[in-house]
Amino acid sequence: MIKVAIVGIGNCCSSLLQGIEYYKNESNTSGFVQYAIKDYRIGDVKVVGAIDVDKRKIGKDISEAIFTSPNRARKFADVPSQGVPVVKGPVLDGVAQHMHDSFQVDDSQQTEDIAAYLKRVEAEFLVCYLPVGSEEAVKFYASEAIKAGVGFLNAIPVFICSTQEWSDKFKDAGLVCAGDDIKSQFGATYLNRILVENFQKRGFHIDNLYQLNVGGNTDFENMIDESRLISKRISKSSAVNTLFAEGEAPKLRIGPSDFVPHLNDTKICYINVNGTQFGDQPYELELKLKVEDSPNSAGVMLDVIRLAKVGKDKGMTGNISVASSFGFKSPMDKRRETEISQLLEEFLG
Repeated sequence: MIKVAIVGIGNCCSSLLQGIEYYKNESNTSGFVQYAIKDYRIGDVKVVGAIDVDKRKIGKDISEAIFTSPNRARKFADVPSQGVPVVKGPVLDGVAQHMHDSFQVDDSQQTEDIAAYLKRVEAEFLVCYLPVGSEEAVKFYASEAIKAGVGFLNAIPVFICSTQEWSDKFKDAGLVCAGDDIKSQFGATYLNRILVENFQKRGFHIDNLYQLNVGGNTDFENMIDESRLISKRISKSSAVNTLFAEGEAPKLRIGPSDFVPHLNDTKICYINVNGTQFGDQPYELELKLKVEDSPNSAGVMLDVIRLAKVGKDKGMTGNISVASSFGFKSPMDKRRETEISQLLEEFLG
């Protein structure tokens, strides 16, 4: 069993917890990258801790909290009571000014001592699902994880595990970390990367490219505030930019573009690529991808949790490079998808 605590009991947490229950039934054999990673199966992940700031979730068992407003992720599995009540964490910069209706905070509720809580629930890893732009809060939770002797898996674009400074902090504490900014199983960033890699492989030159994403969950609502998007745009753009040689990157515009409430947890991605082919003749690609956002992310996080556990079992500390490259948009080590697949095979071989 791999014991994890989660901060941010939102849509991604909902899909992750549902996924653990769904894949306990071994007749469900599709929808994931790998069912078993070494000896660890999806059902071996156990959520033992839950932290949030919304008064509607605090005190509820996590099995109930994941279906509580403002969550909009689709229900695809029944989740029995986990015996894990949601506790309140500090707000810090986790709630944007325009999000106080969607994330309802009661300042009279007692805030948990996070490091003590992580020790008490005996978590091995803390999964960070805080809203985009929560830089102060993410650094706080990373520090609390170190105090508690817990590994840290950062799903959002605040640069922690991708920096030498924080990787060294976890290494010095004898702990593992992986991040930053979760890469969906087959999402906009992954699709964009494999398109670019194959255009390059087949000799097509790229002049300009845009990737526009729209969705209706609280992640997209939170990102209405452009000031919270600085690191997100850097993360998503660098995931594609780093595939080009220095000075050869095309004109790029990548990132969230609008919040459409009636889409709920559906995410729609539009990718447009323009360039030249043989004989400097023009080409254009126009593509649309429509997915349920949170399950697309949760499947990868369940892989990352198990990869981090394998790294820990191997005695690794600090940033687990292969887990970060596989599962995140902004890893410390920038690699192509083909190289990542080979390294993953070697890591698990």
